[in-house]
Parts: sequence; C-alpha cells; structure tokens
Amino acid sequence: MNVPRTRTQDSPAPAGPPPAPPAAPGGPARPGLRFVPGLLDPGNPALALAGGPPGRRLVVVDARVHELHGDRLHHYLDARGVDHETLVLPVHEQVKTMDAVFQVADRMDSFGISRRGAPVLAVGGGVLAEVVGLACTLYRRSTPFVRIPTTLHGLVARRPEAETLVDPAFLVTLGRRHLASGLAEVLKVALIADAELFGLLERRGRDLLDTRFQAAGIGTAVLARVVGTTAFEGAAPEGEDGRERLRHFGHIFSPTLETRALPELLHGEAVCVDMALSTVVARRRGLVDAEQAERILRLMRRLELPVRHPLLESIALGGALADTVRRRDGRRWLPLPSGIGAGVLVDDLGGRELVGAAGWLRAWSAVTAAAPTLDG
Repeated sequence: MNVPRTRTQDSPAPAGPPPAPPAAPGGPARPGLRFVPGLLDPGNPALALAGGPPGRRLVVVDARVHELHGDRLHHYLDARGVDHETLVLPVHEQVKTMDAVFQVADRMDSFGISRRGAPVLAVGGGVLAEVVGLACTLYRRSTPFVRIPTTLHGLVARRPEAETLVDPAFLVTLGRRHLASGLAEVLKVALIADAELFGLLERRGRDLLDTRFQAAGIGTAVLARVVGTTAFEGAAPEGEDGRERLRHFGHIFSPTLETRALPELLHGEAVCVDMALSTVVARRRGLVDAEQAERILRLMRRLELPVRHPLLESIALGGALADTVRRRDGRRWLPLPSGIGAGVLVDDLGGRELVGAAGWLRAWSAVTAAAPTLDG
C-alpha cells in the first residue's frame, strides 16, 4: 500500500479527565466574543454599548430576522435611547453579491456614520456578516462592526475583526433543517479537532436539535466549546498556515457542490457531504478505522444531515479538486480526518481515488438506507 504523504496535527491527549470548555457562558470565548443571554432585554446595556461609545447606530438586519425579531430590536434601541436607522436586506447564498455590499456602503454614507465612533450592527446569519464585513472594510479605510448572529452557522463562523455578541435564544426560531445544517459546522470542529465534542454530539446531538440548543446543561456548553475553540490553535508542524488549512476541512468539494446544487442544498448540508466523502477517503487510506468511519457516518445521519448527493458523483470530482486548488493559489495540501478529533494534510489526493471513495459511499448508503436510526 502506498504511504500517503501527510502532515499531522498533534495527536489527541491521552485518556484522562475531559478538558474544560475553552469558554464559559457569560465570559469571553475569544477576543471580541461574548455570550450575552437576554441581549434584547432593554435592561441589558450590552448591545447599546457594543463596538464603541453610546451614540448613533446603523443596523443592518436580514429580512427574515427582521420579521421575527424586528419589533423587539427596535423597542430595545428606542428604550436605550439609541439613535438608529435600519437597513433590511434579503440576504442568502443566492444573492450574496457586490450589489448588496454597495447597498450597505451607500446607507453607511447617507447615514453619515463616523469611521470609529459609530459601529454598524449586523443582525443575521453568516452571509449577512460577510456582506456587512466587506462593506465596512471598504468604507473609509475600515469601519468597525458588531455581529449579532441569529443562526447556528453564523454563530460558529469566524470573524476575528468583529465584536460578536452571542445570545442562544435566537436559535429558537430556526427551522429544524437550518439548525441541522448549522450543526454540520459544529461536527466539523468535532471531527477534525475535538474528540470530546464529537462524543457530546453522539450522546446529545438529537437533544440539541429537539430543543434548538436550549437544553439545560448542554446547549450553551456546546456553543461555548465551538465558538471559543482553541482546538486549532495548538502547535502544528505547518504553523499558522497549516492550522488554517485544517479549518478548511469540509470545504474541499462543498463550494462546487453547493454552487451547482443551489437552492437544493443548504450550506451545511453541502459541507457534510464533503466531510463524508473525505472520511471515506481517510478510511480507505487507513487514517480512519472501520469503527470510526461507521460512527462518523451514522452520527451525520443522526443529526439529520446528508452523507452523499448524486450531483457530487455526476460532476467531475477531479475538476472539483482542481477548483479547490485554484482557489487556494495552487496550494495542494488538503485536510482529511485522522481518527476522531484530529486531522492531517495530504498533497496526493487524486480524481481516481475520489471516484472510488464516492462509489464506496454510494454502496454504504444503499445498504444502510433502510436501517433504523438510533434515538437513545
């Protein structure tokens, strides 16, 4: 058997007491990030003071979020005496365009905010944060903004340049499918960097779905572990560049798949299909053993996520791989799981190997499709 050329993240620590979560609810998980339950309670000053001194605020809010939370948001800002204007954007993956970015920048200009004294409040999911973040970067050599994520995907997305206020109560209004899609990003961290989190998802993942992360003793604990994760920050032979490449796990084939499948697949669903295929590649290379591969794939199904999609097999997998390498300036090192809770970077992944892994996954799916799921 050919030995794959790999660069390996540090192996998991020996068995012992489980590590404490990187952040405790109510305290900072990483610089600029705070858990703030009751964020829209007028008695809570956190949002009014976020990002800078009290003053004027431009609020950019996702259209669906505005339907659900707009009244409470405006009541809060009025009660706190915050002079504000609101820009409501119908933002989702299909309309993530420069037109939306320019719309935000134009409103910033007409509102007349100062570059440092009036941060923009971005209330919505990950796509809205990307749009607002780019607009703020372009406007007058960077204007600060504050993220108020209202989706699970937006909550776990990394925007180190923005202050972020996390209130898990926003997740109550998420549809189950969108919540499951966001869980794919949680699973990504668990699979490639945090074996303890993977175990939590195995034991309580369905509880997280059923309660929309409101279950006492588990919901906020999992969120704190993910949004404050230091799992990627440990020493690695590749240094900072290697750690960033490990973060790309689940995003080797998913950008091509998601683009071609829109609007059929949600972002997290495409990421999960990518992770499932990568897991099978790792299994066939001996990086993941049979029991671990079975646990991973069954957990994906337990979290109500897809493990395969016909489109991923009908497109040229080699072409999708080439797209990924091109997006990364020709850099070949790509992440695969190495057991559960660790990852490696490989530079010899090829189209023929991917076709074989896709066929294995198709056969596994056919055999297990009628098998009952575990609800314990």
